[in-house]
Amino acid sequence: MFKRVVVTGIGMINSVGLNKDSAFKAIVDGKCGIKRITAFDPTGHSVTFAGEIEGFDPEVVLDGKEVKKADRFIQLGLKAAQDAMRDANLSEFDNERFGISSASGIGGLPSIEKSAIISRTKGTRRISPFFIPSSLINMLGGFTSIQYGLKGPNLSSVTACAASVHAIDEAVKTIMIGGADKMLVVGAEASICDIGIAGFASMRALSTRNDDPQKASRPFDNERDGFVMGEGAGALVLEIYEDAVKRGAKIYAEVAGFGESGDANHITTPSPGGEGARRAMAAALRMANLTRVDYINAHGTSTKYNDLYETMAIKSLFRDPPPVSSTKGQIGHCLGAAGAIEAIISIMALNEGILPPTINQEVKDPECDLDYVPNTARRADIQSVMSNSFGFGGTNGAIIFKKVK
Repeated sequence: MFKRVVVTGIGMINSVGLNKDSAFKAIVDGKCGIKRITAFDPTGHSVTFAGEIEGFDPEVVLDGKEVKKADRFIQLGLKAAQDAMRDANLSEFDNERFGISSASGIGGLPSIEKSAIISRTKGTRRISPFFIPSSLINMLGGFTSIQYGLKGPNLSSVTACAASVHAIDEAVKTIMIGGADKMLVVGAEASICDIGIAGFASMRALSTRNDDPQKASRPFDNERDGFVMGEGAGALVLEIYEDAVKRGAKIYAEVAGFGESGDANHITTPSPGGEGARRAMAAALRMANLTRVDYINAHGTSTKYNDLYETMAIKSLFRDPPPVSSTKGQIGHCLGAAGAIEAIISIMALNEGILPPTINQEVKDPECDLDYVPNTARRADIQSVMSNSFGFGGTNGAIIFKKVK
């Protein structure tokens, strides 16, 4: 018999808030964290804006001399993990039965860019000895496990924009089959740098609404023209249901089901009609023994085909589709961190009984005709939620959380 898995701690940081409470309130209020880039001078780029985090001090998670050893994505991940562990209120635990599942889509891209420039302009002997360990994606889990002494399974998922929903899945599987009693999941991304923006812009994947960044990310809107880069991190503490009850933990939600699929279609374009996404969602519903959920936090990137095909997938799966929204209008697309951040947003929506809005949905797309909770949050009786994440390479993930009865 598989063990039941529940969420007992959450933490997130993104462009509208440095912690879960401030970020969720800003998202519900429809505030937008997208503005002109300050991490580097974007002059000359075709895209000059992104969802940057302002006011974050890495020394809240690392001693001053240690900061240079970790790329920004690791620093952000450590902040989310710190908040989640504090939120879980774990006074003691068996560290050999407590593991970590980390995720990022790209990892230390700014460090790679910086080191490449140093190598070319100053010579290879000037490369920092911390370059490689600060850039590797699995070092997010490495740094975090060291900080908290977690000696259970140390896993890492690198599946583009589905990475951190897959990291949650891997953590849940590990607990279900007895590989650990508790798992800390951390998804983080910080790729707002010269080559990061240039690379996605060259694919024509990004919005070019430079004259109005706050309106640039507009999921499901007829005038959408691409996604907006974001950065951030999300972390969740997962544990066996009976253990959580025994220690009197606050239980945010139970992981009811998850589904994974591959498109086998195209390196960047989703399968026609969202066929792959549909199979992932259907698998999550089967595992949860549900035919419907009360809310879907969509992948909703503000790109033409993602929004259309995700809509088609939802309509083909649900006879009576539930309300759907995308919170990427507020914070941008946080790539490999999106799954963890949006899972936390979904869990908080479940607990608060409120549907986050899809901001900037102003001109209806006749082919995107679901209830996207346009522009204004809405109170609702929510018992179950689904969060979708889909990535380049045709990798899909859907996860369902429900209230614990």
